[in-house]
Formats: sequence, C-alpha cells, structure tokens
Amino acid sequence: MPKRVDHEERRAQIAEALIRVAGRRGLHAVGMREVAAEAGVSLRLVQYYFETKEKLLFYGLQHLTDLFTARVGARLAAAGPAPGPRATIEALLLASLPTDEESRTFHLLYSSYSILSVTDETLAAQPFIDNPNAAENALAGLLEQAREAKLADPGIDARTEAISLLAMAATMGTSILVGQRNPESAITVLHHHLDRIFSTTLTTAAPTAG
Repeated sequence: MPKRVDHEERRAQIAEALIRVAGRRGLHAVGMREVAAEAGVSLRLVQYYFETKEKLLFYGLQHLTDLFTARVGARLAAAGPAPGPRATIEALLLASLPTDEESRTFHLLYSSYSILSVTDETLAAQPFIDNPNAAENALAGLLEQAREAKLADPGIDARTEAISLLAMAATMGTSILVGQRNPESAITVLHHHLDRIFSTTLTTAAPTAG
C-alpha cells in the first residue's frame, strides 16, 4: 500500500530547506534548485508545491513567522503561568533579537524579504504578512493594560511606545548582525527603556513662570 503523503508536512520540509539555504547565502541568492537539493527532493516537486520562486519565498516567510511565534510562546511558558504585561513584552522583543542561530536567521530573512519586496513587483503584490500591525497592536494593548493597572507610567502613550520599542528592537537586531554591538548590550538597552516605561513614579509638572 503506497504511503500517504502529508502535503503540509512536505511544504514545511521545503520551507525549512529554504530557511537553511537563505540563512547561509542570503535570500536574494536562493533558487528553487538549491532549495530542492537541500530538502532532498526533486526540483519538479518544489515547483509542484510552489510554482514560482516568489510563492516559495512567501510561504517561507509565513513558516518563519510561525517559528517565531513558537519561540515567543516558549519564552512565555518559561516565565510562568501569569507572566504579566512586561514579561510578555520582553518575550516578544527578546525573541526577535539575533542572539543565537535560529533568531539570527529569523532577523536576517525577515529583513531581506522586506528589502526585496520594495524592488520586486511580484513580491510586493503579495501581503507581507497576514496582519502587518499584529505586533504593534499586541504591544500597544499590553502597554495600555499595564498603564490602567498602574503597572506602568500613567503618562505614557501606549501606541507611540509600542512603535518605538519595535523600531528599536529591529534596528538593534541589525546592529548585532553587522557586528556593531553584541546581544548583551542590546538587551541592556531594551531593559533600560522598559524600566522607564514600567516606572510608576508620577511625573510632577514643572511650575509655570509667574
């Protein structure tokens, strides 16, 4: 009796091969033939599942996002049953920093896909991710929750702080990749800003000139 093929499992196998090859050579240099060789399957099979390189790259990005979500989940599980807003935000931000091989590949490929989609019309025509504002909305919600629970500075603007934290993590991730700084210094900077946000000290308004 022939073995039943699990198509999603086969797609994931090919996507993981793409991630490995792109992590070594860069996303721009990856072709379907190289991915097929890495996955141990025929080029025809890769073409059967994905038809074009652009569709393969897009699926690979979705798979990478799923792996990142699992990485955040593992950090939250390690933080305990009720981690709270700050621990949840830390888990999301720290998981995005390239501190090991897996997170390095995530940051490299995610950044590469963004750059390629600017100049590649086929990639640009596809949605980058299902909800590009998901991380921003999640952080803003957590910060608002912390502010209302008096766990954070009551004067913060949750949306602005969420945008700033994500931009900071992305920029520092790139600086780690190019060797400008090490992961430890980037984590120290993130903690500094989180300490500021989660300070509950009320800010006293400066007296007006009389």
